Amino acid sequence: MPSLCRDCLATPPGTPARCPSCGSPRMLSHPELFSLSVAHMDCDAFYASVEKRDNPDLRDKPVIIGGGKRGVVSTACYIARIKGVRSAMPMFQALKLCPEAVVVRGDMATYARVSRQIRDMMEALTPAVEPLSLDEAFLDLTGTEKLHGAPPAVVLAGLVKRMQEEIGITGSIGLSHNKFLAKVASDLDKPRGFSVIGKAETADFLEHQPVRLIWGVGQATQAALDKAGIRTFADLRRWDRRDLHARFGGFGERLWHLARGQDARSISARRPVKSISNETTFFEDTADPEILDGHLWRLSEKVADRAKAKDYAGRVVTLKLKRANHALLSRRESLRAPTQLADTLYRHARALYDRAGDAGPFRLIGVGLSDLMPADQAGATADLLDPDAARREKAERAADAIRERFGPQAIVKGRALR
Repeated sequence: MPSLCRDCLATPPGTPARCPSCGSPRMLSHPELFSLSVAHMDCDAFYASVEKRDNPDLRDKPVIIGGGKRGVVSTACYIARIKGVRSAMPMFQALKLCPEAVVVRGDMATYARVSRQIRDMMEALTPAVEPLSLDEAFLDLTGTEKLHGAPPAVVLAGLVKRMQEEIGITGSIGLSHNKFLAKVASDLDKPRGFSVIGKAETADFLEHQPVRLIWGVGQATQAALDKAGIRTFADLRRWDRRDLHARFGGFGERLWHLARGQDARSISARRPVKSISNETTFFEDTADPEILDGHLWRLSEKVADRAKAKDYAGRVVTLKLKRANHALLSRRESLRAPTQLADTLYRHARALYDRAGDAGPFRLIGVGLSDLMPADQAGATADLLDPDAARREKAERAADAIRERFGPQAIVKGRALR
């Protein structure tokens, strides 16, 4: 039986309870451990983990990343999750469940930088890395054993070990023979987990699992499946392939394959990021132009920080406003040249707001950048018809360098304080 110590990466024979080399109890044994190569890596409560890493005072406290009382939870640390706090939960509900929680608005620029560090580690192992978000990705290590001198399972254990030691962030690994099962496996044992679903056990493993394990099955889809009497994979397998297609269309075809643990999708490193955006929900509805202007600048900075961290520039600026009655107002403008600058984003978002002609009040405001491309392919990002654009770009790049060295609050624009 192949075995692996997740602490010292030793591979002793048999199924020892503790590692013969280092004494660690973090042993992993599985018949197919060294023959599987498709993985999903998911950081553990990523945003909250970064905040706790950077502020040791938060280490033993429940931490929620998100907006104000009318916002939603972006993520929560495991201490808060024990109290029932979950991602996408309304903030007021999260604070009822865990009133002692420390709420942090979050710093997307910092998260993006840490994500880039982790991505670099993954891409050093295999070119087949498919990011799903800042904190998770698929990896295909097929054919890399000779390169690394170790099976993919050992290499993956080494990856999360390096992440913790060098970056201070933990992650969980799911290892299997396709993307669907690798993603399922990574959720089985968190945090700091490493779970394996082999080919031989796939049918038995899935038999009594709920179909909500299928990625993309939300409330509406679950309701449709419930109506058809499909609650588990066993229920799903009883359906004829043609009947599933007749009832659910193309999704029914996918269901038939997933019910049998089949997923032919490849891991692609070239799935493009389509847009970058950020939004905020106010504590109270507001029509105050000074407050809205301050938020426009801060949101533009956050979007720009993420674009710079990912080395993207974009050609389309979007403004999103949600009125007090939840009616949504969206405006967009195409730029003459792609940008990743907060100054340019703000100026165009502000112009879109001025032209919208709606005084509010508003409960939400957002800024987005789309039609993205690598920054080095975008050419000059400054507006050549604006004589002061080059000067402002130089000033912004200098401010970025100061924040990179001394922290995000080292230099702040006056309008950000509104």
